[in-house]
Amino acid sequence: MSTQSTNHILLIKPAEFYCNEQTIETNHYQIQDHKKTKDIMLQEALKEFNNFEEILENNKIKVTTLMGQTGCPDNIFPNWAVSYDDQTIDIFSMLGKNRRLEKSDKHISFLNQTYDTKIDYSAFEEQSIHLEGTSSLVLDRVNRQAYMGISARSDPNLAHQWCQSRDYELIEFDTKSHTGDAIYHTDVMMYIGTKLAVICSECIVDNSRALVLERLQSTHQIMEISSEQLVSFCGNCIEVCDEESNLHLIMSTTAYQGYSNEQKEVLLKYYKSIIHSDLEFIEKYGGGSARCMIMELF
Repeated sequence: MSTQSTNHILLIKPAEFYCNEQTIETNHYQIQDHKKTKDIMLQEALKEFNNFEEILENNKIKVTTLMGQTGCPDNIFPNWAVSYDDQTIDIFSMLGKNRRLEKSDKHISFLNQTYDTKIDYSAFEEQSIHLEGTSSLVLDRVNRQAYMGISARSDPNLAHQWCQSRDYELIEFDTKSHTGDAIYHTDVMMYIGTKLAVICSECIVDNSRALVLERLQSTHQIMEISSEQLVSFCGNCIEVCDEESNLHLIMSTTAYQGYSNEQKEVLLKYYKSIIHSDLEFIEKYGGGSARCMIMELF
């Protein structure tokens, strides 16, 4: 039987970091700053990255870190591949041309030491059809359900094709962000743990909301977060196991401060601890947070 969460995660240490102009049109959470040089931005990101890595390891989370490459400002967000407990991986279709470069031969070869590649959707990039891995698809691995907000980076037809290949059921829906456009990645607005699911349902377009909540409630306890909390990356969290099989919840300090004390009390009923780290610079210029920085290794 599949488990929801892994005890081993992969991080990519950035060789370059700055606001990616190729993704900012669809990512409403990143901003540009032309006053900072790329060298300064990289050094600030590395401070947060190194601290994040250290905090995870200090909490007995098994971490493997690979070095990123230049030309890939979003390399720090390894959502282009998904691993499975049958020791296979799938490689996905990325919208930004410089994001496609993240799928380097070196990193794929490293993964292929453990995982056989079953699906590679990279060819769809030339057709402008995109499905960006664990950012597009929030997976309930135990019940084999995939939740997806439709966007320029999350194509429903390709998602249905993936579900058919992997024997998952797709629950797709439309969303509206604080800008009025679709939320670019599903993992910004929701996450699923072993027993608890957290979601900002108010950003789901009305005709889909009831269905999504009904499906989640059939398998999980639900905690709602607000649109304001979504902007604080309260939906961009991930459940992981430590080396002693205790469940923890990983998030940024921005997200941690965005949760109310009452909500934190609820979370701690399901997790041994909430692990958080300051990722404010990465969030501000990269438009992603703690969950985006983690590739699960099953």
